[in-house]
Amino acid sequence: MKKMVLLAVLAGAALAAPPGMPRFRWENFTTADGLPDNHVFNVCVDGDRVWAATENGLGLYQDGKWRVFTPKDGLAHRAVLYVAPDPRTGDVWIATMGGLSRYSAGRFDTFTQLNSGLANDVVYGVSVQGDFVWAATAAGGSRLNTRTGEWTLFNERNTPMYEIWTYAVDAKPGKVYYAVWGGGVLEYDVNSDRWKDYNDPDGETEIVLYKDQGLVHEITTSVSYAERDGILWVATYFGASRYDGRNWHNFLEKDSGLPSNFLNQVKAVDGKRAWFSTDKGLAYYDGENWAVYRPALDTHKPEMLVRDRAGAVTRVGVDTAPAHHYVLGVDFQGEDIWVATAKGLSHGIRVREEGSR
Repeated sequence: MKKMVLLAVLAGAALAAPPGMPRFRWENFTTADGLPDNHVFNVCVDGDRVWAATENGLGLYQDGKWRVFTPKDGLAHRAVLYVAPDPRTGDVWIATMGGLSRYSAGRFDTFTQLNSGLANDVVYGVSVQGDFVWAATAAGGSRLNTRTGEWTLFNERNTPMYEIWTYAVDAKPGKVYYAVWGGGVLEYDVNSDRWKDYNDPDGETEIVLYKDQGLVHEITTSVSYAERDGILWVATYFGASRYDGRNWHNFLEKDSGLPSNFLNQVKAVDGKRAWFSTDKGLAYYDGENWAVYRPALDTHKPEMLVRDRAGAVTRVGVDTAPAHHYVLGVDFQGEDIWVATAKGLSHGIRVREEGSR
């Protein structure tokens, strides 16, 4: 009966978005508009600048125009995986497949295994924490003290890390978290200078045997720490997890509004709200309700689906959608969002419903 009701709702007339659930007008950018490549690994908002990490160069969107940086300009490698600005200095740190680059005062400086203490030239993620720059590489984590120039390496020798393929890093003033591919999550506490790891209690199986007993899976792809609320969000290839320091809560496609268990990134708004980049669309969770934004998987027409806390799904009438359903990353620009997809970069311009604030 529940399935029949759901199908009836989806087949009915499109509805307006529920109060508080964000709705967007999407504009999409491709190589035809100046984007370096349509395969966008990640997007980073830096004030009025938007950086696109693509498979074939670094894109900068500012004042309505695109600028492209490649190895000819000094970039370490054409494949750019992640970008992180330093809000204090204005420098921009770029993780690439051939080293870690810093864009400062109009020039690039590159750090590799040969000229620095970088653990590996394949750099998946980077995060700035005051004077420190943390990097996630294919052979462990690295930390650069920008004031002294000193590098520190983190691997299986000095942390609980039993896999060294670090896939993402989120460094906040109090804690640093690494997503370790096949090794769960690694936590560094700044005050105690101690490391701790979090793993899937049922191992690397694809079946969740113990619901909410720990991290949903060992293959982690992204971490996002809402430090003010003390909440850690984790994305994996088999679902998502939320950890409040004592209890875990796992999200799966079968019992949440996630359109897929295959997650490329999670980006926290705060302790209750987060955005999930999946292979079947962009999902938003407000603590109770879910929304999915994508081109429909069958018709490819713009689609927005909303799932309430009771599990009822409604289709919201929309005229635009992100460039593609395979979403790799998201970032915020005020109430707008920017979305990295496999076939272009999307800008979601927040639309206010009549009567809303």
